Amino acid sequence: MPHITVDHSESLTGSFDRPGFARALHPLVAEIARTSAAGCKTRFRSVDETFVADGAPGHTVIHVDIALRPGRTEAVKAELTEAVLALLLKHVAPTPGVTVHASVDLRELDEAYARHIVEQGALG
Repeated sequence: MPHITVDHSESLTGSFDRPGFARALHPLVAEIARTSAAGCKTRFRSVDETFVADGAPGHTVIHVDIALRPGRTEAVKAELTEAVLALLLKHVAPTPGVTVHASVDLRELDEAYARHIVEQGALG
């Protein structure tokens, strides 16, 4: 926890530095949300088909969903989404003729959320 999911247009695969974004994202989330970077988990999903506005070519999408345990103020949530959006844009290389529609959303996990981390022993 936090759980972070990043959906992006497949056409951005070459211009979106996903590992660099995740490396910078985890400590940023930990600092603002006052949680541990060690608990951050980010999944990237390439979306092969997106349709923006009237469907004109050259429009791409990156959307970040952040799920946190409850307890942050609205001000902290707003600070986090704005900071993540700014960080995201730093990790997408400009491409002529391409418009990137970037967004970030944050939700709170339900009180019933449960997790367990299982450390596997060395194999062999």
